[in-house]
Amino acid sequence: MAKDVKPTRKELMEIEDRIDLSERGHDTLEQKRDGLIMEFMDILDQAQEVRGGLSENYEDAQRKLNMARAMEGDVAVRGAAAALKEHPEITTQSKNIMGVVVPVIESSRVKKSLDQRGYGLLGTSARIDEAAEAYEELLESIILAAEVETAMKKMLEEIETTKRRVNALEFKLLPDLYENQEYIEQKLEEQEREEIFRLKKIKAKKEEEEKAEKEAEAAEASEVEPVTADD
Repeated sequence: MAKDVKPTRKELMEIEDRIDLSERGHDTLEQKRDGLIMEFMDILDQAQEVRGGLSENYEDAQRKLNMARAMEGDVAVRGAAAALKEHPEITTQSKNIMGVVVPVIESSRVKKSLDQRGYGLLGTSARIDEAAEAYEELLESIILAAEVETAMKKMLEEIETTKRRVNALEFKLLPDLYENQEYIEQKLEEQEREEIFRLKKIKAKKEEEEKAEKEAEAAEASEVEPVTADD
């Protein structure tokens, strides 16, 4: 790559500016990468907790549903489920974490009171109520898990992108710039040495010419005979 640059002072100044900019960019990206990793670890802890809660809620909901089906029968359970009139509503927004846009999922009408579920209290039992409540909690866990898992995925993608940029600067761009800088500095030093050598030769030649000229003048003066009064 160094062969593609012109060994001039202007080029050297431009490369030094690029090195300064790249080094500052590298430091900034490193700080961003480290910050993203710390945020990711926090989200990862939250995700592990959410996953554990989701698994527990799923098992609890399945157990209570099976109990309700065993005690009340499939027809009663299906009838209670079909009576639901107000379905949950999901809205999504977003928030920014160190430049990464992650979703914020909000829900409403997930958990309901007995009179909001639509089925008659006289035609159902506590088993169905417990199953309904368990599935409402499961749905809330699923919504939270979706938010956390999506945020974690986006953070991980940004971390990988930032790491690639850091590595590109550290192992490709900056080494090439340093190589170009060294190449130009060496060429400029060579040119400077050659210029000094050339000036010394010119000076030495000029001194030789002046010396020869003085010697010629002296020789010419000595050949001229002095004029006497008798002449």
